[in-house]
Amino acid sequence: MVSGIHHVTAVTRKVQANVDFYAGFLGMRVVKQTAGYEDATQLHLFYGDAAGAPGSLLTFLVWEDGSPGRAGYGQISEISLSINPASIGYWLTRAMSFGLRSEGPADEFGEPVLRLKDPDNIILKLAGAKDLRSPAAWDGASIPVEHAVQRVRGATMLTEKPAESRGFLESHFGYRFQANRGTIDRLVSQSGDIIDVRDARGFWSGAPGTGTIDHIAFRAADEETLLSVRKALETTEASPTNMHDRKYFRSLYAREPGGTLIELATDKPGMIVDEEQAALGKKLFAPPDAITNLHDLKVVLPQFSMPGQPRINYRELPFVHRFYTPPDPDGSVFVLLHGSGGNETTLMPLLNKAAPRATLLGVRGRATEEGFPRWYKRITPFSFDQNDIKTEAEAFAAFIEGAVKSYGLDPQKVVYVGYSNGANLLNSLLYLHPNLVHKAVLLRSMPVLSDYPHADLKGTDLLVISGKTDAYGKYASELEERLKSSGATVDSDVIPGGHDLGDADVPIIQKWLLQENR
Repeated sequence: MVSGIHHVTAVTRKVQANVDFYAGFLGMRVVKQTAGYEDATQLHLFYGDAAGAPGSLLTFLVWEDGSPGRAGYGQISEISLSINPASIGYWLTRAMSFGLRSEGPADEFGEPVLRLKDPDNIILKLAGAKDLRSPAAWDGASIPVEHAVQRVRGATMLTEKPAESRGFLESHFGYRFQANRGTIDRLVSQSGDIIDVRDARGFWSGAPGTGTIDHIAFRAADEETLLSVRKALETTEASPTNMHDRKYFRSLYAREPGGTLIELATDKPGMIVDEEQAALGKKLFAPPDAITNLHDLKVVLPQFSMPGQPRINYRELPFVHRFYTPPDPDGSVFVLLHGSGGNETTLMPLLNKAAPRATLLGVRGRATEEGFPRWYKRITPFSFDQNDIKTEAEAFAAFIEGAVKSYGLDPQKVVYVGYSNGANLLNSLLYLHPNLVHKAVLLRSMPVLSDYPHADLKGTDLLVISGKTDAYGKYASELEERLKSSGATVDSDVIPGGHDLGDADVPIIQKWLLQENR
């Protein structure tokens, strides 16, 4: 049997703001943290009631600092959560105390509704639905249990094909027509939750990205139900996918006639398959077939703090950046500059192996090539845009100055690590902005400036690691000689491989760090 909503999944751009809103302001329980099943380097958070029961779940794919999407037809546009109707005044007052703008309360199909927007501007409604309650309301937040969010009340579907979309939900997912208000048909499930099918003809189409709702999932009693619905969908134009094992439920996906992505998910095995109910949401789990191991995922995935706990307050600076703080930091800080096509997290696993107790600050280059991040434009594989190098070096220097002030960094103790394109920006910075970098590791680096200004690099400690079979490796000796002639202390080594990074770099970096710390 299919009955009602299992969960709704949206996309957030900032995990900390998301946690502060859903766990902090709304008081929902974080019931699961996983690496993504489609992309293991993507954090997936689940919020729900005390038991993480189907029907109470909101989930978020974390595209940290990702591009925004656009709400439009072919998407879910609003989510509503069930509260006690008598709690509307409490939530109105709470929203004001948090500095959140709200609209209402207004009457929607006979229910009092308070409209809000989350930090990603997703529309969230608190609906007074007296008969839609959770058997396990979460009382672990600062909200009195009588005012707690109970479960998902419903969602609004934008469609250019309202009759077809409505018929699809009625035929395959157990919804029936309840009422109409203008352009909205309200459908209700046997579980009591609702879908508002809104005629969105004349709207713009939706586009995926942060600040949008990725899909809505309906509840299937068991796997037999999945198979039955899948068979029925095969006779339509819904394009059902293969079934997936998501560990906490089995599921299949389809697009309804208006384009909205719909999932059908089983109630079991549920959120407590790998955690006791009392400990839900405490640990990070990885899909069984994840290419990256769990240790490295913990370094790469964005970190967050629960409400009231210490956290990094990120500042708006010229470059997108990310911190990784180990469980027992030793006070050292490494600033990481990725290579072409990488991002702010690319070097984190390698440096975590080399310096497990170091705090890592990964930075993303602002130049792009075929959509992938770089640090400056290149003309050919061995020639580079000189003006762009100087412009981006100046911007990066300003970023470091802002980071030093904002995050309390000691410039004399920061170690810079750059790979390829990022290492080349670093070796250019040594000449374009002397005294900015005092200690650095240059991985697969080469000179890229056509004219080098004079710079006194005395007191600058550098490690240069090149690859024996790297096409760029032949330029390493030229770089080393230039740096030495400018007064820098340069240690160098050659690994047997080519341009790629690997475990062979780790002991070399570790040995150099030990020498530097004597």
